Amino acid sequence: MPSHPFKVANFRAYWLARLSLTLAQYAMLLIIGWQTYNLARDGGMSVGEASGQLALIGLLQFVPLFLLTPFTGLAADRFDRRNLGRLTVLLQTLCAGTLAFFTWQDAISLPVLYSVAVFLGVARAFSGPAFSALAPNLVPAAILPNAIALSSIAWQVGMIVGPAVGGYLYVFAPALPYVAAVVLFLLSLVALTFIGHVPRGAPRSTGRPIHQIREGLAYVYQNKMVLGSITLDLFAVFLAGATALFPVFARDILEVGSRGLSQLAMAPAIGAALTALWFSFSPLKNNVGPKMLASVGVFGLATIVFGLSTWMPLSLAMLVIVGAADMFSVYIRQSLIQLHTPDDKRGRVSAVSQMTISASNEFGDFFSGSLAFIIGPVAAVVVGGAGAIVTVLAYTGLFPVLRTTKTFDPPEDVLDKPEEVTNEKASEGA
Repeated sequence: MPSHPFKVANFRAYWLARLSLTLAQYAMLLIIGWQTYNLARDGGMSVGEASGQLALIGLLQFVPLFLLTPFTGLAADRFDRRNLGRLTVLLQTLCAGTLAFFTWQDAISLPVLYSVAVFLGVARAFSGPAFSALAPNLVPAAILPNAIALSSIAWQVGMIVGPAVGGYLYVFAPALPYVAAVVLFLLSLVALTFIGHVPRGAPRSTGRPIHQIREGLAYVYQNKMVLGSITLDLFAVFLAGATALFPVFARDILEVGSRGLSQLAMAPAIGAALTALWFSFSPLKNNVGPKMLASVGVFGLATIVFGLSTWMPLSLAMLVIVGAADMFSVYIRQSLIQLHTPDDKRGRVSAVSQMTISASNEFGDFFSGSLAFIIGPVAAVVVGGAGAIVTVLAYTGLFPVLRTTKTFDPPEDVLDKPEEVTNEKASEGA
């Protein structure tokens, strides 16, 4: 039996596919935001009005994700997750190619960016559950925690390093980030083709699709560990999403231009990479729940300082801490969610997790942009960071299971009787 996930060929291919996919996605998203903001400002809009255009980009990505999530989770549980992943990667490749062409021709416009944002929302609605639910099927149960952690690291590193890659490439040529995204998407597609047969357990639910969707949502609600972990990220990142306003800070607050934008994007990547490297040598084992809560609090505090800063070195230092704290939280949260969910429900539970991630990121972008339009970008970031800290304090009381969880291991019968176990643990914690 292999002693490490990377000794399994299927997992190596999966990990490369997910890392490449996420790098490409978030490299694109940063440049979409930068082009949107600059087109709006160059077209005569004020800082607040241009921030509102960033809000619209976030909303256009979130709506298809929100509407399709119940069905994408069911698809990940009923169909071959490899094929779903391949189709979504292909659609995103076309999106990147479209943006590369229009940017290269100097014909990029707000309608083009808005249209692509919608298609990206559709593709990501299906890719998230398929990729998240696929990882646990690729390795033996004995090394599953390591596989889940590595899968989460690939996603988080891609999410934070991707914008840095896009920002630096944009300095050389505006179309280059999209060209790089096409290459990375194709690499992801090739890696997916190297994943061989994936054994899966027989489905336990055979009811009508609407019943199976409802069953997945009910499981999330009844399992307080899963519900608390998912929604903690939803509210914390939703409120404290400063990354959507990077174009505003780069152009009009710190006044560092496109090169400074790439540095702002790189700073969280450094924090995330260092944290991931630490976990690769020293996996977290004890007091995982309290540490997750603490990391979200640090995330909020660093966001506040970033919002108030007008000195680039301090802003970058705070963003390094933001990236490190976010990676710390994601590592714990994704491991808890996957390990506390039976395989036949992982697609649907991953879809719910995907929806909350989308709500905290894309809809969070809409919230941050709208708040910046109303009260200004600096106040919006500071209020958001404070909101993340308040969320941590509230969750300490609302979900006692989070602050009492010591290890990643679920109770022996939690996967078979989630309602009884989680409700009993919640009552004990209360």
